[in-house]
Amino acid sequence: MNSIEVLLIEDNIYDAELAIRELRKNRLANEIVHIDDGGDALDYIQCRGKYSNRNRENPKLILLDLNLPKVSGIELLREIKANANTRDIPVIIMASSRLDPDIDTCYKLGANSYIPKPIDLENFVKSVSDVGIYWLLV
Repeated sequence: MNSIEVLLIEDNIYDAELAIRELRKNRLANEIVHIDDGGDALDYIQCRGKYSNRNRENPKLILLDLNLPKVSGIELLREIKANANTRDIPVIIMASSRLDPDIDTCYKLGANSYIPKPIDLENFVKSVSDVGIYWLLV
């Protein structure tokens, strides 16, 4: 199986650990990169700064939170979809916001899907699994 890279951009360590565990448990990703800061995530995506020497192959999927330090998830989404080298990467928003303006903004900027984070553990884990199965296998 080829390496499948998922870029998880999430500042909540608990949510990040749950997502990583679920993706690995279901064998949906061989390589998962977790970044907890919007500024670092932008550097990673654009292969600059401390990520200037990384493999330049784009991730197969980006799971993106909206509320991030330094650069917001909405600004990251805007940058990803405006760049010809990254615009085709599926970006799935997994955010706690259930506000229509946030959802509308994300879809207008090119988000492939918007999934409100479930509050309870069981539904959060199922959401991550469903996203991984759909976007990485289907």
